[in-house]
Amino acid sequence: MDMPAPKPEILSRKSELATRLRAVLAKDALIEAPEELKAYECDALTAYRCPPLLAVLPETTEEVSKVMAICHEMGVPVVPRGAGTSLAGGALPSEDAVILGVARLRDVVEINTSDRYIRVQTGMTNLAVTAAVEDEGFFYAPDPSSQLACAIAGNIAMNSGGAHCLKYGVTTNNLLGVTMVMADGEVVEIGGAEMDAGGLDILGLICGSEGQLGVVTEATLRILPKPEGARPVLFGFDSNEVAGACVADIIRSGLIPVAIEFMDRPIIRATEEFAGAGYPDCEALLIVEVEGSAQEINDQLARIIEIATRHNPVAIRESQSAEESTRIWLGRKSAFGAMGQRGDYICLDGTIPVGELPAVLKRISELGAEHGHMVGNVFHAGDGNMHPLILYNANEPGQLESAERLGAEILKLCVDAGGCLTGEHGVGVEKRELMTHQFRPADLEAQMAVKDVFDPKWILNPAKVFPLDVSASRRAEA
Repeated sequence: MDMPAPKPEILSRKSELATRLRAVLAKDALIEAPEELKAYECDALTAYRCPPLLAVLPETTEEVSKVMAICHEMGVPVVPRGAGTSLAGGALPSEDAVILGVARLRDVVEINTSDRYIRVQTGMTNLAVTAAVEDEGFFYAPDPSSQLACAIAGNIAMNSGGAHCLKYGVTTNNLLGVTMVMADGEVVEIGGAEMDAGGLDILGLICGSEGQLGVVTEATLRILPKPEGARPVLFGFDSNEVAGACVADIIRSGLIPVAIEFMDRPIIRATEEFAGAGYPDCEALLIVEVEGSAQEINDQLARIIEIATRHNPVAIRESQSAEESTRIWLGRKSAFGAMGQRGDYICLDGTIPVGELPAVLKRISELGAEHGHMVGNVFHAGDGNMHPLILYNANEPGQLESAERLGAEILKLCVDAGGCLTGEHGVGVEKRELMTHQFRPADLEAQMAVKDVFDPKWILNPAKVFPLDVSASRRAEA
């Protein structure tokens, strides 16, 4: 994975930069020892690593502002970092960059259950947001698989989703406002707790901007009352295509389950060996969960089972207790860890129209065979957010590159099917060079023009999202 060569003029001023940063931060907030910087040399895309020039862990918005002002003045690239769970290299540093981590920004600023919002610092984990309001009978809807560890800052940067976002939407649907530090250190408020905040409606630009436009230090999030109850049903099918067709028919019916999750045979086998959830021996399975009152749940499940029955499932398992619900979800929640025991893998993230699931799943299987890699599919089927896992052997020369070529073909397939390169992992460095497959030169120019406004010097995450040759002239002028 190519990264721009570090600028010698920045490397030569490391000591001056460290001195200036140390003066505006708490005693232990500047990290400069080489052995300690190794913790920041990559994110969850571990195939690529590069220790940063320095790393900082500010504790307040004011400290973030001072850091950004110094780096802006000295022309030093800044890579914002949440919890480092990005699977697309969004927090991969360059040798001349400063990592700005938000891990110490963990306070709850305000909880307002009457108006149904919570304001938090963005180093707070996703799951901790729900924990802060659950005793009041509320929850925060977006639930990425890494929610135990991932930070709200990263959720906003990548517009994260999760299993239950079919009904409740992804981060952008649950984000009301942010406090953001601009590239030059200016602090701005965008959006807010009101239903229609004053000023330009640019919140949608910030959510999903991958740290390109500013550093979000606080967020106002929508919280929702807990549902009365929830219950899943599991279906087994004899082919991926049939399972995909069933998903399309459920969505077409007008029903909106809280989740529809898909797993194919490689994933089913791995999770059975790992977690022993008791899944049926089949080619593909769906987990469909609904929620509401007991009457609503029974009605919705009856209609969903009727639709699934038309596709001749080889197994139907409707939960009748909390214990059975836990067993149904056990394998799905264990999937990524289970596949990790099978070998190294790349976890992709592409989105397609739900109606294209049967054809796309068939073609992914064909592409895997053509490239000589096993591909396991486990994903949020209800909104077409796919997560193919490509297995490879990192110790065998050429295997990573071969897996990456297959991954590129799968992502291009998603775009050609009417979808896009990413649903929630972001572009980062992983999909950077594929942006020209989805966007015309004029489209990319418009996107970069937005970054020009927010970050004229191109110091914020400058080597991400846009193909390097497309952004080269802007980065050179910075």
